[in-house]
Amino acid sequence: MSYKINQIKFVETDEQRKAMDKVLAAHAGQNDAAVAVLEEVQNIYGYLPEKVLQRVSIALDKSTEELFSIGTFYSQFSLYPKGKYNFSMCLGTACYVNGSKEVNEKIKELLGIGEGECTADGKFSVNPMRCVGCCGLAPVLTVNEEVYGKLTVKEVENIVNKYKSK
Repeated sequence: MSYKINQIKFVETDEQRKAMDKVLAAHAGQNDAAVAVLEEVQNIYGYLPEKVLQRVSIALDKSTEELFSIGTFYSQFSLYPKGKYNFSMCLGTACYVNGSKEVNEKIKELLGIGEGECTADGKFSVNPMRCVGCCGLAPVLTVNEEVYGKLTVKEVENIVNKYKSK
């Protein structure tokens, strides 16, 4: 099975490889430890690269498809690296009924990427969330730690351009 995980070339440091080897050695043959191993691996790399999933597959005697399924099922996992500027649009109920879907679509259009993806230069990512806890400001967007509330589609281009110019 072939699947597209991300468009950024995976580069592994020696430190990451050694940390990964240590995790795999500690769990070798424990195919019931997949979630725990994937959590540790994601802490090393920041996401779950395809090549890493292949190595975990061998160490745990699990298919890469099964690991991919785990990585896409649980919300704490990401198959994509996060960009320097991570755009997270709230898609919770209050935000959704106030237009967050349209705002999110405009963000993806302007950045040229889909949900969970990162631009090839590593500068931007789009990772929607379910609730920010700012329902009175709906719809809400966060870019890293910065919060933008009561957004409209018209305002999105200025926000995206602000980060493009940095």
